[in-house]
Amino acid sequence: MHPILLKLGPLTFYTYGALMAGAFFVGLSWVLRRVQRDRVDSQTVMDLFFYVILASLLGSRLFFIVINYNGYLQDPLSALKVWEGGLVFYGGLLFAIPTAIFYIRKKGLPLGILADAFAPPLALGHAVGRWGCFFAGCCFGSPTDLPWAVRFTDLHSLAPQGDLLHPTQIYSSLMNFGICLVLIGWERWNKVRPPGQVFWLYLLLYSIGRFGIEFFRGDERGIVFQVFSMSQFLGIFLALLAGIMLLRARNVGNQSALISR
Repeated sequence: MHPILLKLGPLTFYTYGALMAGAFFVGLSWVLRRVQRDRVDSQTVMDLFFYVILASLLGSRLFFIVINYNGYLQDPLSALKVWEGGLVFYGGLLFAIPTAIFYIRKKGLPLGILADAFAPPLALGHAVGRWGCFFAGCCFGSPTDLPWAVRFTDLHSLAPQGDLLHPTQIYSSLMNFGICLVLIGWERWNKVRPPGQVFWLYLLLYSIGRFGIEFFRGDERGIVFQVFSMSQFLGIFLALLAGIMLLRARNVGNQSALISR
């Protein structure tokens, strides 16, 4: 595809970095609009967003480096070139969640309400960011002869050159966009719901969808017990956790409804 968006003299602007920046901007703009209805201070949310982004970038990059450590032994400084591609979503999530919880608790903010406010924008931002992966060639798919297979030919691409591959980046983008629509529909259908329910639904849907897409990935991702990729292994636990929390939220909601009668 086109890993390099533009070159101006010694400066190189990467498509991956540009789309990731666009994803962050889209996510932040939407989050700020969503928290207005809950009367949460916008500046505090912007600070939270900043810390969450830093934590997610650190975690997702560290996971990618650990999984692909062989490529960084010869060139350790390349580990800093995050703008060229190479992030693992679950790594970012595992770093971002405790960071967010710590900040929210410290500020005395409503955890469940903010988690719900972040969920649909996170899905949409992830859908946009996956196109950055597509242009960079990271997170590429396994070989296939399907009619929609893609071929990477740019020398700067991280994907294998010339092979027909599953466009797993596009699969993931469409999945995240679909999750975003489901979450919006769920909010409109369930206007009275326990705080945190939307976030747990997001995590459940993403974990299930990501588990399936992993079967079509062709890049090195780390294998657990010779069966699952690292993302699938983490996804199983996160899906179970999300399912349990959704059932718990449902029971709490039912109890509240009985009390109100």
